[in-house]
Amino acid sequence: MAKTGKKLQEAAKLIDRTKLYDANEAIELAKKASTVNFDATVEVAFRLGIDTRKNDQQIRGAVVLPNGTGKTQSVLVFAKGDKVKEAEAAGADFVGDAEYIQKIQQGWFDFDVIVATPDMMGEVGKIGRVLGPKGLMPNPKTGTVTFDVAKAVQEIKAGKVEYRADKTGIIHAPIGKVSFDDSKLAENLAAIHDVVLKAKPSAAKGTYIKSLNVTTTMGPAVKVDPLKVVVK
Repeated sequence: MAKTGKKLQEAAKLIDRTKLYDANEAIELAKKASTVNFDATVEVAFRLGIDTRKNDQQIRGAVVLPNGTGKTQSVLVFAKGDKVKEAEAAGADFVGDAEYIQKIQQGWFDFDVIVATPDMMGEVGKIGRVLGPKGLMPNPKTGTVTFDVAKAVQEIKAGKVEYRADKTGIIHAPIGKVSFDDSKLAENLAAIHDVVLKAKPSAAKGTYIKSLNVTTTMGPAVKVDPLKVVVK
C-alpha cells in the first residue's frame, strides 16, 4: 500500500470528505490544499451514470472555456492548398501533409492537438494506430476534422478542451491553473458542467452525474454538489 506524504495528509485535513461543497467553496479549498511548488492544474472529474459499452451512451465533445486553461497548446494541421495559408494565418504551429505523417511515423510528437481537413483523413488514417492510443486522432465530434481550419485553430488556442467518458463513465478535464482567480475557475467549471449536462444520452437511466470532484495536480479531491455549480 502506497504511503501518503505528510504534505498531502495535512492538505487533506482542510477538506471534509463527507460534505458536498458548492463549486465556489470547492475551488477555494482545492487551491488551498495544493501541495506542489509550481502552478498546478485544476481539474474536474465527472462520474456519470452511463453504460459506455453501448454506442448510444458514449460521450465525447469539446468546449471552449471562457477563461482558457492557462496552457497554450501546440497545433498541427493536416491540410493542403489554400487551407495551408488559412491555418498558418490562424496561428497553427505546424501545417502540412505527407511530411508530417512521415515524421510522426518516425516518432515525432512535438504537438498537443491535430486538426485535419476532411480530404486529408484518408492519409491521417494511416497513422491512426499511433495517434489513437495517445488521444490525438482528429474527430468531427470535437471539431478537429473540418474545412474551417482557421476557426478550429483559434478555438484551440483560446482554451478549447476536449472531453470524453472513459470505460468507467468518468470524464476528466482541466479547468485552469491554481494561479487563476476563483471566479474564473468557477466560470470554466460551469461551462464544462453545462455541456456535460446537455450531452446526457436519452438512453441513460437513473442518476446522470453520480459524483463531481475538483482537484489539483497531486492534491486531494474536493466533492462538489452537482446541483450547486453556479457562478457567484
